[in-house]
Amino acid sequence: MVRRSYYIINGITVYRLLAAPLMVIFIFNRNLDLFKWLLPLSFFTDLVDGYLARKFKVTSILGTKLDSIADDLTIVAAVIGIFVFKPGFIRENILVISIMLVLYVLQIVLSLVRYHKLSGFHTYTAKTAAILQGTFLILVFILSEPIYWLFYLAAFVTTLDLIEETILVLLLPEWEANVKGIYWVMQKRKKKRN
Repeated sequence: MVRRSYYIINGITVYRLLAAPLMVIFIFNRNLDLFKWLLPLSFFTDLVDGYLARKFKVTSILGTKLDSIADDLTIVAAVIGIFVFKPGFIRENILVISIMLVLYVLQIVLSLVRYHKLSGFHTYTAKTAAILQGTFLILVFILSEPIYWLFYLAAFVTTLDLIEETILVLLLPEWEANVKGIYWVMQKRKKKRN
């Protein structure tokens, strides 16, 4: 059963890997209807594969890496969608978006330099940010006007997450998956010293 669960869960993640380029094709073909329904499906499958991995205890390094890449590709597709379908929103919020982009690139570069691969921390802050991002990104394409307070909340939590993940890269000498957050890393270090 564990082996079958592993393949099913990774299969769901692979779906997201394949759906992201398909969403980008829909964006550039100006097919908002297909894009705006495929995006929530991708976010939903992200919730499902994470839940199933924890429930059946079939987490793996490969699964963590695939999940992180699929998450990033889904977000990239959604952001491309905003640039194409909602350019006014981008112009209005370019400073906030630029700050998040710089922090994101910084975290990736540090992770690649330190670990020679992308981080896969999946902190509690990252999970909270993902829920807020997903909710905002789904609604921005379904509703006629963006929900600005939700965008700013998602941006704030995302910024906190990116700062936390950057600090984790600097704190952790070895690559680790599924780190809860800085607090837990510090607690673990404290226990080792005692």
